[in-house]
Amino acid sequence: MSRIGKKTIIVPEKIKAKIEGKTVAVEGPLGKLSYVLPEGIVAELKDNKISISVSGEIGARDALYGTARARINNMITGVANGFTKVLEINGVGFKGSADAQKLTMQLGFSHPVIIDIPAGIKMSFDPKQTLLTIMGADKCVVGNLAAQIKRIRPPEPYNGTGIRYQGERIIRKAGKTAAGVGAPGAGGAIGAK
Repeated sequence: MSRIGKKTIIVPEKIKAKIEGKTVAVEGPLGKLSYVLPEGIVAELKDNKISISVSGEIGARDALYGTARARINNMITGVANGFTKVLEINGVGFKGSADAQKLTMQLGFSHPVIIDIPAGIKMSFDPKQTLLTIMGADKCVVGNLAAQIKRIRPPEPYNGTGIRYQGERIIRKAGKTAAGVGAPGAGGAIGAK
């Protein structure tokens, strides 16, 4: 059995939670979210606490037991506090701007990259236009959107330009000139008489 799945989820006072059949719905200051439980997983709400259990044989359902509990817990955290991802845009002339519906970025292509912002997601840039903050109640949507934006221009290992998560460490490679210094035949002077 999953250790995470056994933990009860405490529902804060400002959050409303409902369980109707296989659907768990939560509502809070940042919006509404719902989740349909997988087959064989049961949720019960009692005294502002949600407990998850497995009905019938455990086997394959055990893999979804902890996941279902984590998804419900993330929904409650999301509608109460929200989730945030911060992306850094590194490169000469790389910058972006965001309004209510569209994200526009200059990433060294011949054209600007324009992305539609999904409902319930807020994006903002810092004054230098190189730090993109993505905020929303649904952890899956925030994480997937951040990964989708990062895939447009992933960080390259030679100059480190591209889009990366804030605090992400990129393993840098030495370029051809740095790799060739001191190698036999690199400068023509080694071994010449």
